[in-house]
Amino acid sequence: MTTAPVWQRATNLLAVRLDNLGDVLMTTPALRAMRGPGSPRRVTLLASRGGAAVVPHVPEIDDVIVFDAPWVAGGDDRDDGDPVQRCVQVIRSRNFDAAVVFSVYSQSVLPAATMLYQAGVPAVIGRSRENPYRLLTDWIREDEPEETVRHEVRRQLDLVARVGYHTEDEQLSFRADRVDRDAAREVMADSGVSMDQPYVVLHPGASAASRRYPAPRFGAAARLINQRTGWPIVITGSADEAALAATVRDACGPAARSMAGRLSLGALGAVIAGARVLVGNNSGPVHIAAAVGTPIVDLYALTNPQHTPWRVPSRVLYREVACAFCYSSRCRVGHHRCLLDITPDDVAEAVDALMAGQGEDDRVGALD
Repeated sequence: MTTAPVWQRATNLLAVRLDNLGDVLMTTPALRAMRGPGSPRRVTLLASRGGAAVVPHVPEIDDVIVFDAPWVAGGDDRDDGDPVQRCVQVIRSRNFDAAVVFSVYSQSVLPAATMLYQAGVPAVIGRSRENPYRLLTDWIREDEPEETVRHEVRRQLDLVARVGYHTEDEQLSFRADRVDRDAAREVMADSGVSMDQPYVVLHPGASAASRRYPAPRFGAAARLINQRTGWPIVITGSADEAALAATVRDACGPAARSMAGRLSLGALGAVIAGARVLVGNNSGPVHIAAAVGTPIVDLYALTNPQHTPWRVPSRVLYREVACAFCYSSRCRVGHHRCLLDITPDDVAEAVDALMAGQGEDDRVGALD
């Protein structure tokens, strides 16, 4: 079933992306396609609290509804009524013409589609293995991973293309404004690092334990990078990651400065934009770096093949393992070899290669 005329007439669109900040960033090219060049279409994002944080930095998003879905990890578990029905009422009040439900292939779109059906949204598109019947007016049968595996960015661009939304600009979107840049410069200067000199950003955090390279190895790699380049190491992270950042700083030595908990998201984007290279786990800051064009060394745990850096010079480091693409937040077999077999020397050499202009194309997850 298709409702193509509805999509072409639609001007008030809802984009549903209920997972993390990095997932929202990888959806920004599809959001750009939804908005369309010179069209009257407006795009509202329905996102988790974490995902919604990026909205002020994405010009393709006109408005946001914050909803921590109870069927998504970290969702709303407060005992103060029904968060789903509250969200249904908000969506109903906005009179959306159509909605796109974005998902990775391990997620079901049916809970969100049910909510949109209850809210009376007339046209809804999404991918589903099961027949959604009336829950999706535009049902795209899920073909991943059995038939193909796309990069996450391509997956979402392909989805909106099914209803005629396209864009020639497929880069990720993130903007830091002058206030963000001034704040970044102030925090950096206070730490003894000038944004006018070369520096390396190192982001050791990640939301899932399975995607974290050990902090002492991050520190050892940072020390090697500093010895080879002479550049200071700027360690970033949330306030909750201050202890992790301190461990990395102490393992690196005096060349490292921790800014964990001191940067707003916009200021973090400005710091990343000014760096010669970002070294990090598969996490939101890697996708910010891709959006602003900063080269990336990505310590890439093989939990998912679809989230490698998009269209930016990068080196993606991992070791092949039989348990690859486990989609697990913790290593199920306990050895974590996809990351632990990477040495600090490997990381420093990857930075050397990037600085010499050598990207890496033949990597797992380099999908287009």
